[in-house]
Amino acid sequence: MCGIVGATAQRNVYKILIEGLHRLEYRGYDSAGLSILDSDNVLQTRKTIGKVADLEAVCKGNFVSGNTGISHTRWATHGAPSSTNSHPHVSSGISIVHNGIIENHDVLREEMIAAGYEIQSDTDSEVIAHLIHQQLETCSDLREAVNKTIARLKGAYALGVMSDEYPGLIIGARSGSPLVVGVGMDEHFIASDQMALRQVTDRFVYLEEGDVVELSSEAYTVFGANGKAVKRELHQLSETDQIADKGQYRHFMQKEMFEQATVLADTFAGRIGTDHILEAVFGHQAESLFAQTKNIHIIACGTSFHSGLVAKYWLEDMAGVPCQVEVASEYRYRKVAVPDGTLFVTISQSGETADTLAALHKAKESGYLGFVAICNVANSSLVRESDISLMTMAGPEIGVASTKAFTTQLVALQLLTLSLGRHTGLPAGMEAKWPLDLKTKQNNKKKAVLTDASPWLLLVFQ
Repeated sequence: MCGIVGATAQRNVYKILIEGLHRLEYRGYDSAGLSILDSDNVLQTRKTIGKVADLEAVCKGNFVSGNTGISHTRWATHGAPSSTNSHPHVSSGISIVHNGIIENHDVLREEMIAAGYEIQSDTDSEVIAHLIHQQLETCSDLREAVNKTIARLKGAYALGVMSDEYPGLIIGARSGSPLVVGVGMDEHFIASDQMALRQVTDRFVYLEEGDVVELSSEAYTVFGANGKAVKRELHQLSETDQIADKGQYRHFMQKEMFEQATVLADTFAGRIGTDHILEAVFGHQAESLFAQTKNIHIIACGTSFHSGLVAKYWLEDMAGVPCQVEVASEYRYRKVAVPDGTLFVTISQSGETADTLAALHKAKESGYLGFVAICNVANSSLVRESDISLMTMAGPEIGVASTKAFTTQLVALQLLTLSLGRHTGLPAGMEAKWPLDLKTKQNNKKKAVLTDASPWLLLVFQ
């Protein structure tokens, strides 16, 4: 899961897709790809492991253009980074991009194989393309096929779908993972983040849970979870919506305090199933590492160290895993005895903290089970050099005193705690009860409330 950009217009959309992917690079990714319907309505797909620049190089050598296309940057969850596992995934003229985790993909995969489909990748996403193709044989249109497909999916998803049978049309859908619609003049867009589309529009519709949208260059229609057309508020952004502007607030620290509800919701988004944490969001090695974990060693500095101190209580209380927390500058200068099955966890806002990186380099020579990074910068050194990671989605923090970085780290560490607890005897039902409630107002304005219903941090959005 990572970034989605789609466009349907009366001009070539290739540059729109590529620029949109560049604007999502801050999220981190391991591969990139796109599908475009050319002038003959033939689906052209290009994808590669590596950066968006590598995708541009592939496209330059085998150029593709057209008025309708979808694109994606992938961070590996199911299946290692590879061109085959990257998105879009294609099935006989159907192309899809997907963010999120499909929990019942194994069952669907076996069903598709039995139906005669050849599975090319190791991902949970490819089955969606095959399901849509199968449904389209008996459905009246592409949106109906997508609706019948998503009714079969368990987990979280944001989808972009196109078909060579329906040129000029894109279907988008979201459940548990964000998706926005960009509104232009005789052109419309979808993206996982509005910033991917700021070069082409300043008008956006934020899809709500269960929404499906049908886009053409001329119009867009949003359908609610009940399948009926609905009106969603159109938001026009201004330059004051940029992250580096204080907006209505007196200073950046005040702004960042009020941003906490939004960034906490972003940190949850796409990572929680109906009754449990989606473990694969940490990476494709997560399940194997967590199943072998017997001890935790957390290393961090400053505010990140303080979030680690809180997490120690959760890990030992909820997951029953012994946990040691240490300041990176102390750890790096002492001899360390590492018990068998110890998971090394680093926490950093920037991912470039010198002492934390030095501690990680030392730890790699000390016999740890594996390395997990909790970080806010996806392309940072800390993330690149760790086995698995979870992004905190806090965005840039300009204020000196940390607010949103700290609270998003706490959310990420509880996700880690509950994921580990699944393998260490967490009481039945505990994971399903956390959080007690996770809702966002339909108008996209979120207010965070702390409740004392649990000794742990429970975040209720209302």
